[in-house]
Amino acid sequence: MSTDSVVSHVVAALTVVIAASHAAGALARRLGQPPVIGQLFAGIALGPSLLGLLPGGVYEKLFPDQIQPVLTSLAQVALVFFLFAVGYELDLGLLRHQKAVTAVSVTGFVLPMLLGAGIVLALPDAFAEVNDGRPVDTTFVLYMAVALSITAVPVLASIIKDQGIARTGPGTIAMAAAGVIDALSWPVLAVVLVGGAHGSARAWVVETALLAGYVLVMLFAVRPLLARWFRRSGGPAARVPLAVTFALASAWVTHELGLHVIFGALLAGIVMPRLPDGSPDARILGPLQDIGGLLLPMFFAISGTAVVLGGLRASDLLILAVICAAAVAGKVGAGTVSARGARGARGARGARRSWRDALLIGVLLNTRGLTELVVLNVGLQAGVIGPRLYALLVVMALLTTAATGPLIRLLHRPDETPPRPPVERKVPDVRSGAGSAPPVAADAEAAPSP
Repeated sequence: MSTDSVVSHVVAALTVVIAASHAAGALARRLGQPPVIGQLFAGIALGPSLLGLLPGGVYEKLFPDQIQPVLTSLAQVALVFFLFAVGYELDLGLLRHQKAVTAVSVTGFVLPMLLGAGIVLALPDAFAEVNDGRPVDTTFVLYMAVALSITAVPVLASIIKDQGIARTGPGTIAMAAAGVIDALSWPVLAVVLVGGAHGSARAWVVETALLAGYVLVMLFAVRPLLARWFRRSGGPAARVPLAVTFALASAWVTHELGLHVIFGALLAGIVMPRLPDGSPDARILGPLQDIGGLLLPMFFAISGTAVVLGGLRASDLLILAVICAAAVAGKVGAGTVSARGARGARGARGARRSWRDALLIGVLLNTRGLTELVVLNVGLQAGVIGPRLYALLVVMALLTTAATGPLIRLLHRPDETPPRPPVERKVPDVRSGAGSAPPVAADAEAAPSP
């Protein structure tokens, strides 16, 4: 295929993918679901599972093998900007304002990890079979543990806004806890995957040491230099190109260290200088989110093409049921029990939070969405999971995320929540078509619970 032909096919593929993703996201929102649900369905529909079934080789003509590297590159660049924004917006300062968040965060991270590892250790032969014969080793067990511990901050922020619970205790606690869980999940995933799947112990130690060294350099050398340069530099015209360069360069470094590019992008966002009040600079964040938002449909398309539903077997449905049960029990159970029993988990009148209030927090933590897809995509590329298990985990992510909205409407009763002016703090802007996230109450204890 000539260069002109490659360009023509890439332009055509981008046109179809962006249009289909936007239309599916808008439809999902009208149905009361976050746009990411529709966008992922669009990606699956454009893959071999559905589009590939049409006669005349439509899928092969639209997505020939020669343009797959270009589309994959665009998807990875989108992830770099997405994870950079996640890191830049990560605000652990919310912990200072909420006594219940620490307990909810830790329990909501640890319990799902234990259940994820537990189901693998309890059914090693079944997971080896559904994972196309890959060994059930330490890397795989820990990866499954992390995969079940994820909560999607951007999608959760969108759902909280759409459901009108941003200024309630459950919405505030869940949003803050999700940010902490994200902060815990990415380093653990990096350590699990460093050195590649099933690498030697020596390689793991060496590359873990190199990664730790890089993190220290970024925190204690690069960050002060960036802060000094930002104080002396001009406006966004100079800062945005620097942020783009910094994100891409850090992503390249972690890739060379044997990790996925997303880890470098996330770290770059974390060390990026902030405004004096501790919030991210919207003049930098906005353009990067816009770029990432335009390219993210390519990530959904690439993720969807990897979901080969025709390769699943009837026996895989049992594993899917086990995975979904562990995923829901881990998040909903952890959020409910910790929110109910945490010290300081009380409403505005000092009364202990109701079970319905605590259950709502657990349901919110069960939102996985886009962040889960990123983790699954990384595991697939690293060779830790195969196409069949990848498809099952994607279905799990779709089901748990899609269930959040209806369950919120079942549990939350707005008429029981009298309005009260909140102390506002920014939460991460929502990507992938969700719009901007709402401010949330800084003090969850001041927001009455339903």
